[in-house]
Amino acid sequence: MYLAHFGLREAPFGITPDTSFFFACADYQEALNTLLVAVRNGEGFIKITGEVGTGKTLLCRQFLASVNKERSAVAASGTEPNQAPAAATPSGTTQRFVTAYIPNPYLTPHTLLLALADELGVVLEQDVDQHHLLKSLTAALLDFARQDKQVVLCLDEAQAMPLESLEAMRLLTNLETEKRKLLQIVLFGQPELNQKLQQNSIRQLNQRITFHHHLGPLRRDDMDYYLSHRLNVAGFQGGRLFSRRAVRQLYAASGGIPRLVNILAHKALMLTYGEGRQQVRARHVRAARKDTVAAKNSLWRWWVMAAALLLIAGSTLGWVVLR
Repeated sequence: MYLAHFGLREAPFGITPDTSFFFACADYQEALNTLLVAVRNGEGFIKITGEVGTGKTLLCRQFLASVNKERSAVAASGTEPNQAPAAATPSGTTQRFVTAYIPNPYLTPHTLLLALADELGVVLEQDVDQHHLLKSLTAALLDFARQDKQVVLCLDEAQAMPLESLEAMRLLTNLETEKRKLLQIVLFGQPELNQKLQQNSIRQLNQRITFHHHLGPLRRDDMDYYLSHRLNVAGFQGGRLFSRRAVRQLYAASGGIPRLVNILAHKALMLTYGEGRQQVRARHVRAARKDTVAAKNSLWRWWVMAAALLLIAGSTLGWVVLR
């Protein structure tokens, strides 16, 4: 492995959602702020969408980590340990959060509710039926409310949820006190989630989504900072590791999709290490791209878009000249 060669403590471009590598560029910080503001305001449904590889799962875990930091701050201020995190509500009281995370919600309504009960620590009888399951969940949510705790459920890969399960979640969010919802739900999904929510059978859920943010790819201006951030977190202390031409190649090949950037950067580092060199060059990135199917497709789309823009510009110029 190339870690010692480049003076790294750990691999800087892994594709697992490690929150220590969270890159707070403008778009991702805005998405995180949207989530934090929405849950503090007690909104029922919040939606985060983004293409494959744009970092939705990492954002979800960073959001949960941010909430957990608030919990640690509350504990340090004198509250009991192991309580849910706190945040200031508009009234000035202390609002504590209990979080639940379901990474794969491709489940039937009954199984999804069982997963939620398990996340919340609700004790159920074996082979519990739907009626008693809902009754137990309702009692648990009301108990959290009496303790001034707000439950937040994060559903990753929400575009895969069956319509019946989405509807079951909506019905569960009907539970509320006079002041707020007993359960808030954050949906993380690919753009297909938007299409699913447009279906007439779940139009009521779509109307209840009060906050939404779409994660886009990294901008070209962010690429250098993104690479430097991950390298610094991994312990790199040297000069420029990726040449400027390598960075340009990396952006063109990945389209700014963080997962593709990580895959290509990792392969380029391996190639550079194999040659015994200390700086990644453009040719290393090109070689990495040839070995990565998704990057080939991304580069092809980039060239198609560039050609289309040139055609449009040429047509516009010709029309102006003719006039």
